[in-house]
Amino acid sequence: MTTSATVITPTTSPASTSPVSTTTSGTTPTESFTTTSGTTPSSFITINATTTSTTLETLPPGSTTTSGPTATSTAVTTTGSSTHSTTPPVNGSSSTTSLTPTTPKKTCTIFPNETYEQGESWWLCNCTKAICIEDNIVEVIPVICNPPPKPTCSNGLSPVQVIDKDGCCWHWECDCYCTGWGDPHYMTFDGLYYSYQGNCTYVLVEEINKTVDNFGVYIDNYHCDSRDVVSCPRTLIVRHETQEVRLRTAQPNTLQVEVTVNNQLVALPYKKFGVSIYESGINRVVDIPELKMKVLYNGLSFAIELPYSLFGNNTQGQCGTCNNNTADDCMLPNGNIAANCETMADHWQVVDPSKPQCSPGLVPTRTLKNVWIIHVFKPCHAFVEPEKYYAACVFDSCVLPNLDLECSSLQIYATTCADQGVCIDWRKHTNGVCTHECPPGKEYRACGPIKEMTCKSRGQNDTSTKQVEGCFCPNGTMLYDSGIDVCVKTCGCVGVDMIPREFGEKFTVDCQDCVCLEGEHGIVCEPHVCDQKKVTCDGEGFYEVTEVNPADSCCPLFTCKCNTSLCTAKAPKCSLGFEVHSYIPSGQCCPVYQCVAKGVCVHENAEFLPNSSVFVDKCQNCVCTNDVNVSTQLNIISCERVPCNTYCQPGYEIKPVKGECCGKCVQTKCIIRTADNSELILSPGDFKNDPHNNCTIYSCVDVHSQLIASTSEITCPAFNEDSCKPGTISFLPNGCCKTCKYASVSESTIQRMNCLLKSTHFPDKFANSMDHTCSCCRETGTTEKHVVLKCPGGHSMSHKYIYVESCSCQDTECSRPQSNELQKKAENDKASTLNRIKRAISLTSK
Repeated sequence: MTTSATVITPTTSPASTSPVSTTTSGTTPTESFTTTSGTTPSSFITINATTTSTTLETLPPGSTTTSGPTATSTAVTTTGSSTHSTTPPVNGSSSTTSLTPTTPKKTCTIFPNETYEQGESWWLCNCTKAICIEDNIVEVIPVICNPPPKPTCSNGLSPVQVIDKDGCCWHWECDCYCTGWGDPHYMTFDGLYYSYQGNCTYVLVEEINKTVDNFGVYIDNYHCDSRDVVSCPRTLIVRHETQEVRLRTAQPNTLQVEVTVNNQLVALPYKKFGVSIYESGINRVVDIPELKMKVLYNGLSFAIELPYSLFGNNTQGQCGTCNNNTADDCMLPNGNIAANCETMADHWQVVDPSKPQCSPGLVPTRTLKNVWIIHVFKPCHAFVEPEKYYAACVFDSCVLPNLDLECSSLQIYATTCADQGVCIDWRKHTNGVCTHECPPGKEYRACGPIKEMTCKSRGQNDTSTKQVEGCFCPNGTMLYDSGIDVCVKTCGCVGVDMIPREFGEKFTVDCQDCVCLEGEHGIVCEPHVCDQKKVTCDGEGFYEVTEVNPADSCCPLFTCKCNTSLCTAKAPKCSLGFEVHSYIPSGQCCPVYQCVAKGVCVHENAEFLPNSSVFVDKCQNCVCTNDVNVSTQLNIISCERVPCNTYCQPGYEIKPVKGECCGKCVQTKCIIRTADNSELILSPGDFKNDPHNNCTIYSCVDVHSQLIASTSEITCPAFNEDSCKPGTISFLPNGCCKTCKYASVSESTIQRMNCLLKSTHFPDKFANSMDHTCSCCRETGTTEKHVVLKCPGGHSMSHKYIYVESCSCQDTECSRPQSNELQKKAENDKASTLNRIKRAISLTSK
């Protein structure tokens, strides 16, 4: 070197210490401890730069740096709350050797182009500092750190070691740790516990003096019971610069959480613009490394971790002010301190368009003091005080016994214990009330790694000793990757189908032929090649379709399908007795139509099935047969004449009836029942004596086309046998009346006979009065009678007539006016009657 510098190390002198009241970062302001500060005056050994060449060596803290004959001694200084020591000479005397340079210099030149001004310092390495004294005189001060005393954090958590800004020494700090759980219960950054039942959206933490753009954590609570008495967390909102992360409980009182960033659903892990979101056990974690900040949420509870070094004395909201002092945790937005945090929490509402009306929170009416927690958490009591969590658990159990919210108090306590290095397997002691179900392929562990080992991270040393509960891969398996939630036995490949593959395994996914290769790229794919023939669909009605190939879903099958709606031929309209039949010839699509006989009979625009009756006319019985007419292709109708009755009772004859197929038995003779119940048949106009009584005469008369049978009794004249000579008594020719032989018939007898015959009555269906045609006899007693007449058409009608009860011979003059037709008929009847009388007289005269 062409330039040399004189290295001065402090000489030995008694270290002067003075008590200094200092608040160590993370300690309460009421506690102070004594530290040494500054350095002692010391003597320096000066070496002339022109006579001696000095080489600067970097040594670790505590090592001795010498220049020439100079020994080391110790000087004490303080940085932060650590104690820094330098190494002075140890030759036992305070002496300084000075060589006066020929040319005064105000700077120190160590290397070419590296010049430091007087009083300027710089770090050499390994916590060794160099100071330019003057004129190339450099003082080298190794820093020695002494551990500061460990403070007590008001939130009950252990303090953390924080490296000083110089990077050499460290100090203690009580980090900011705020939690909330249940319905809901809060623990502020400084450990103050309170319950608040608001159902609005609130500020959990914001900066008092803004150092980060758009930073804050917020919570959306809602009334989670029907009585609107208690609230539960629904959404945790984290804002950082241009991003807003929402951790939302998918279903009430569950550990199902969905994550959105700027209102867009995202998959985990997510990393963008300095924000990282991932799963850690049962929690969803929002990590902002720049701020050394983490927010955990699992649907039932949340935790916010902030470093004191960045947020100390600069937080406000429902989580309080992070300064290791609970006295100001209930600070209002205007800086005043509220009487209690329940009142304070109401003032941290934020505008939420979804909640235009928000009710103030409810202040709990009871708190529990000096309580104990379940025995299973006893190993954690020395690290995290249980009373506040137990009070919250009892409150939840009493106010909402059916929601199992007490599980959240136990869960947040277990989480806090795990954060302090104490893992408690507590869920199995809750009799199934606080069980946690894991998805298929995962198993629950109360104590698992914060970041589960994956195939990608295997071999990397994880220095974290903290554990969390959650669902982890079973023993013998590991997570494939942080973004691929698949447990594998061997670390091969996992593609988009989320199926583990071994190295060298070939498979098809998304119609690509892939292979799992060991190396950086992993799965290598190329398009799946299909070996298939193209079809041409000719012919009317055919069209081409693509179908899924059951043997290879990536290679569709091209086939021809038939659609008859595309055919132009229409079905014809067939005549009666025929129907349209269609068939598709082999290899064709469109049908061929033809009219085919239906196998029925047709008559008068109607079809008849075989063996069914067919009405042709009423005089024939017709039936549809199975025989087919070759020319018409229709079934033949077979008919037979309707059978007619050919027998009639005596006195009746078959007469044809107009409009009828068969004749009808019509009465042509009178049928008379005699006294002995025998049957006597007479033609109209005939007379006949009773076979057993000659005094009774039966006759048949046709009156207006009706045959009327009459019975006449011959009345014998008075006969005195005493007036006859013996042996002269005999019967008249009628065999009825006695007379003396050879006696002539007197005029009176003939007159009586004539009267008797004329008294014969006949019903007249056209008149109810008698025709007085008798010149010697008239009716003396009559009765109106009713009869029912049966007409030739088959119907009946009622008829009235005058029945003669008795008659006597009188002079009668008949003068009833009659029409020509009736008068003519009466004359005919009279003539007929006279003829009968004459015949009767002739019989009596014989």
